[in-house]
Amino acid sequence: MLPTTILALEGALASSVTITLDVLAMANHICSRDGRPPAFAVRLAGSGANHFRPFLPIPEADHSDPALLIIPAQGLSKAPCYRARLAEPDAEEARVMISRAAENAAAIASSCTGTLLLASTGLLDGRLATTAWWLAPVLKEMFPKVRLDTSALVLRDGRFTTAGAAMAQMDLMAGLVATHAGSDVADSCARTMLLDERRSQTPYIAIGPLAASSESVARAAAWARPRLADGIGVTDLALAVGQSPRTFSRRVSAATGMSPAQLLQQLRMERAIELLETTRLPFEEIAYRVGYSDPSTLRSLIRRGSGYGPRELRLRMGASGGRARDADARSN
Repeated sequence: MLPTTILALEGALASSVTITLDVLAMANHICSRDGRPPAFAVRLAGSGANHFRPFLPIPEADHSDPALLIIPAQGLSKAPCYRARLAEPDAEEARVMISRAAENAAAIASSCTGTLLLASTGLLDGRLATTAWWLAPVLKEMFPKVRLDTSALVLRDGRFTTAGAAMAQMDLMAGLVATHAGSDVADSCARTMLLDERRSQTPYIAIGPLAASSESVARAAAWARPRLADGIGVTDLALAVGQSPRTFSRRVSAATGMSPAQLLQQLRMERAIELLETTRLPFEEIAYRVGYSDPSTLRSLIRRGSGYGPRELRLRMGASGGRARDADARSN
């Protein structure tokens, strides 16, 4: 069995930790059912571990040096200040534990604010990583050496795997089970637990909350939304808020973790997904309304971002006839 430690600070997000426990328990159950030894020997650690021991459905393992260390969402956003929370004694103890695991060549995985804790060790410097899209500006400002890509739902760089927002823990766990217990066990977990196969958090990113920290970026986004069909570009955004393209680029990067081109692309994606969800407009018309003369370009972006084509995405989002007709009336 693979020695596996789940790290939970005081205040760790219960759903993220228990998802981790449930998926590992299901993987072990499937292994046993198939006549194989359980794949994971699970131990809880950290200042909040005791809160989750009642939910551990298998006997807790006794090991101090894990081969796999999992850092679910830690609930750091509940604290008044990220820096102050990361400076508290239990966070420092956690960093020692994480660094020791890394020195012992353990695989380390995190999601959401767990990645903020992992980044505070310096182990992600120069590495590709992702986190919750709303947390990107914070992580980028606090740990600028991390090569952040918030469009990805799950990213792997060497022995380090990171995932997006808290519920991306499910996707992270599916990948970890596939790596450490086999793709057949992961597939069985996915079918049994109805795990989704999303590839990106791009469709769920909303520019509004990201831009809230920068008035100029928020104004640029507000200016752009009703003009997406007009073929506007990055220079137009900068001019709309009275800034040079270089200054605007810096402001966008600081506020959202994106380039201006990615910002504009995301605004178009947001609007396209909204129209897919709330209307019955043909996809070609949706592409035109968000500024793409070639629908195949938007189709490729949506598939790359979500893992689904527009038709599949529309079905998954469950657009209803009445709701769609109402939206069509508003848009005409």
